[in-house]
Amino acid sequence: MLRSFNVLSKQASHSNMKHAHFLKTQMSIARISSYPSLQQRHHQQPHDRVTKYKVIDPKPKVSTLPSLYKELIKSKLAGLVALTTMAGYAIAPGESSVMTLIATTVGTGLCIGSANAINQWIETPYDAQMLRTRNRVLGRRALSQAHAFTFGSATGIAGVALLAACVNPITAALGAANIILYTCIYTPMKRTSIANTWAGAVVGAIPPMMGYTAVTGTLTDPGAWVLGGLLYAWQFPHFNALAWNLRADYSKAGYRMMAVTDPKLNARVSLRYSLAMFPLCAAVPYLGLTSWWFAADSTIINAAMAFGAYRFWRSSNEKTGKQLFFGSVIHLPVLLALLMVHKKWNLPGHSNHVRTEKDEEMDELIEWVIEEN
Repeated sequence: MLRSFNVLSKQASHSNMKHAHFLKTQMSIARISSYPSLQQRHHQQPHDRVTKYKVIDPKPKVSTLPSLYKELIKSKLAGLVALTTMAGYAIAPGESSVMTLIATTVGTGLCIGSANAINQWIETPYDAQMLRTRNRVLGRRALSQAHAFTFGSATGIAGVALLAACVNPITAALGAANIILYTCIYTPMKRTSIANTWAGAVVGAIPPMMGYTAVTGTLTDPGAWVLGGLLYAWQFPHFNALAWNLRADYSKAGYRMMAVTDPKLNARVSLRYSLAMFPLCAAVPYLGLTSWWFAADSTIINAAMAFGAYRFWRSSNEKTGKQLFFGSVIHLPVLLALLMVHKKWNLPGHSNHVRTEKDEEMDELIEWVIEEN
């Protein structure tokens, strides 16, 4: 009897296992049949598909465009560059007017915004690979590529046209050259050669020269080149210190920066151009643009930046890199302020000014009076 019970138990267990296997098979068939076929997937409507990226709104709200354009032109950077243009205009000896200053500042700002917008348009796939830049306006698909390029082109054309119509042809030519240099030379070079940093420094040197030529109308004045040289030299400690802490991101995106390919050269170049600020600042009063007090005062702030560059050269690390970078951010506005405080052509008793038509007419009148008497 016990044997019969065991046989019946085994048969019942085997039957339960078969039943469970059958249910499992049926559930698998039902699950598979619930998936759409390849043909069904092909005929799905576009809005039913799951996309990997956020869909770009072809018509963004007008209320959001100002903030998006502000990001696209890198407004903080553009504002700093425009400040150097205004400094160049203010320090230049010669007759000036508020309207010309406004036209110069706005026109230069439009050129800067154009260059930055087109730069982001070109670098969108590479910005997406970097932690610092992946959330930019084009990276997060808040604007379309066509929209960004159209905006960049329109602002560039408007900026150059404004400078040509309201300032002078030389300043307009410098604005156009800077857009081309930034977008067509500097931007592609970032992925091919460390020489891109020198090309980028030229881009930063041109805006103060534009402010200077807006007053003088010529590039033959040494003062324009000295101002450009100051901004050219300043950019190396500023950018190289920033690049040091971003070298992992730059490497990931395939950018050939000194901080990635040759860290020792990166620190050495930062120190070298920090020291170059001393003779360049001494050249400013030598050319008669400021009093010699500028050479004395600028030595103090140049020494502070050079000391930061020296520490960065001796030991390149996150701390010394950040200190040099933020020191350079403070250094530039202070240097520009000292230029304004010590500008010589605005001091009492200084007669080194550009002669106007009124001065010449007055001289002719005096000569006529003397001859008649």
